[in-house]
Amino acid sequence: MDKKSARLKRALKLRCKIKKFEVNRLTIHRTSQHIYAQVLSVDGQSTLASASTVQADIKSALKNTSNISAATEVGKKIAEIALAAGVTEVAFDRSGFKYHGRVKALADAAREAGLKF
Repeated sequence: MDKKSARLKRALKLRCKIKKFEVNRLTIHRTSQHIYAQVLSVDGQSTLASASTVQADIKSALKNTSNISAATEVGKKIAEIALAAGVTEVAFDRSGFKYHGRVKALADAAREAGLKF
């Protein structure tokens, strides 16, 4: 099993557990250069909020888009947008990525900004 298929297997197992909670989910995707975050509805059909290091307002405030400080900014921004949309509680879907480094920084920043998970 290669690295990508192992990650996808972890993601599938985690999403099956999250589905039982019946709550909106904060899902992330991490690449070598950027990090993306979305708040999806309970049924997974609609996006309630999104933020990433690709967006101009976040990218212009950062020196580098692939480090922990960039993930922290995305975490703050996604929490701000989600709270404005009326979402206060989410389940954290890390998409099979290990809870470490940029993934952990994004989650901690979203918690500090007011999201509960």
